[in-house]
Amino acid sequence: MIGKLSGRIDYKATDHILIDVRGVGYIVYCSDRTLASLPPVGQACALFTDLVVREDLMQLFGFPTLAEKEWHRLLMSVQGVGAKASLAILGTLGTDGTSRAIALGDWNAVKAAKGIGPKIAQRIVLDLKDKAPSVMAMGGTVVEATGDAEAEVIEPIAVAAPASTAQADALSALGNLGYGPSDAAGAVAQAAGDDPNADTPALIRAALKLLAPKG
Repeated sequence: MIGKLSGRIDYKATDHILIDVRGVGYIVYCSDRTLASLPPVGQACALFTDLVVREDLMQLFGFPTLAEKEWHRLLMSVQGVGAKASLAILGTLGTDGTSRAIALGDWNAVKAAKGIGPKIAQRIVLDLKDKAPSVMAMGGTVVEATGDAEAEVIEPIAVAAPASTAQADALSALGNLGYGPSDAAGAVAQAAGDDPNADTPALIRAALKLLAPKG
């Protein structure tokens, strides 16, 4: 299993890139959002990858974060969702948006992705809602390759994504307070949607208000 690639981008297409890793070229399929975030041709990059093997086909799919890779794996576990549909959802919503939509049961947000109908969107939310907390707790680790692409070893540097990390920390704090994973994930997702720039303490306060008994 190829889990990560670090190398130089040889070319970009509409749905994939070619990464040169020490003279070996790997074609890696990515979402529109990931392709837009990658450096120009000729520069170094690093991606987490997932290898999909079928009877007559092997394809590599690339992701800037482990959380996005995990969402891709989970989305493809839903009946009727293939790699193309998964990348469409992640390209439209991003990792945080996918987490929020599924944690909140917002199938209309999932349906906004190209090629996703209402039945598939509802099935995705139903099948994956209980799994959203574990992915949200992973936080967001952005992998960036640095240094000369021709160097013998290209070392990726992990940089924490503040918004995703805040959500993961808030989710952990609510779990420590005794709230169930699904309830906590829904509250954190809603709080993050209301204020995308909120830090961990702000998310915890907002989520606690949402979880407080009504009446």
